[in-house]
Amino acid sequence: MTSSPPDPHQTPEPHGHSHSHGPAAPVSRHLRKVIAAVLIPFAAAVVVGLLVLWPGGTPGHERTGVGFDRQTESGKVVSVEKVDCKDVNAGQVPPTADPTTPEGREAANSQQGDCGKATVEVTSGKNKGRTFVEIVQPDAPRQLKKGQGVVVAYAPDAPRDLQYSVTDVDRGFPMAVLAGIFALVVVLVGRMRGVMALLALVVSFAVLTVFILPAILQGSNPLIVAVVGASAIMLIALYMCHGLTARTSVAVLGTLISLLLIGLLGSLFIGWASLSGNTDDNTGLIHGLFPNIDMSGLLLAGVIIGSLGVLDDVTVTQTSAVWELHQADPDMGAKGLYRAGIRIGRDHIASVVNTLVLAYAGAALPLLLLFSIAQSSVGTVANSELVAEEIVRTLIGSIGLVASVPVTTILAALVVSADRPGLLAGASDTPARTAAPGRGRGGKGRRRKK
Repeated sequence: MTSSPPDPHQTPEPHGHSHSHGPAAPVSRHLRKVIAAVLIPFAAAVVVGLLVLWPGGTPGHERTGVGFDRQTESGKVVSVEKVDCKDVNAGQVPPTADPTTPEGREAANSQQGDCGKATVEVTSGKNKGRTFVEIVQPDAPRQLKKGQGVVVAYAPDAPRDLQYSVTDVDRGFPMAVLAGIFALVVVLVGRMRGVMALLALVVSFAVLTVFILPAILQGSNPLIVAVVGASAIMLIALYMCHGLTARTSVAVLGTLISLLLIGLLGSLFIGWASLSGNTDDNTGLIHGLFPNIDMSGLLLAGVIIGSLGVLDDVTVTQTSAVWELHQADPDMGAKGLYRAGIRIGRDHIASVVNTLVLAYAGAALPLLLLFSIAQSSVGTVANSELVAEEIVRTLIGSIGLVASVPVTTILAALVVSADRPGLLAGASDTPARTAAPGRGRGGKGRRRKK
């Protein structure tokens, strides 16, 4: 006898289709084969890329003692006392007597007021227990307090009295508390989905720190490494958070197509705009330590990885919207589903693009403030490489995000409208909407007799 799909208004029987992930999820064998034919080779290529490019660890180098490339230890402020700045800065000769210059004002201020004389104890490393003195100027942005944890830099080749210096404060505890609050909120609101999202976040950081960064430092092409690493993060995060379903697979395909578009646009415009990727002290230090790294490729890799997180959100949301529309009206065809889904997507586009632009602007706010102080014109600011990088990064990412909405929507509409669940049992080609009423009436009649 020919079996029919279950009526969505009936309570599922114990022997029902347990593999289904919701009434709107496509379950036909044909669609599963089509999606698998696309995703399995892609996933296999990602695995091969990981194996071929696997770095085996971060390459070692001799520390320069510059910037972040310094040996650091933990420390603790034992005591702080106020002393006359003239006494502790007596050896400093003002470079200029002109108070109108920044150097002159800084030199004059260093000889005035009360300075902080902090005694700091080293709490880690081979010289644990050793103390040194740190002088803090009265106008310094970071003041030290007794009992405060600090990060100290260690220069073994310097004279003994100058080997240690305070470079930063220890923010480990407040950041750990904040991370704990974040995890708690995610789990309380998201429940099991929240737990899986946190696990996916851990895996994403693991791929970034264990594969992407060391592979780039080993000399691999940053663009290829970013594509392979971002694809691995995408597959792991989406399937962990949303399940191994056709709905998630459509979101993966939409994200993949959008990432390819971002990569192509990035390659074109980063080269066309002559963006070197070497714009500040940190990138200069990286280039000095590892001159074989393609800095413009590193910039493009950053664009791809930075766009991935927002792309996941857009593609999953659009796919879910189309599935819900199909569930609400199973008779709606692919054209109607696309039109309804794209109307939802337009609202999403407006909010996401604005979010992305403001996020980049917020990150570059000190730089924009500096240009404002200099009273530079908008054209001059936009043409500088520092700002041009952020503009190109924002526009390329935004184009990819905007394109992901129609791409994902049309993929989801085609998949969900073409689904024929009856084929799963291999017994009937009859669509669910024509077969379901008969079963529904039969089922109700049998329950009444009971």
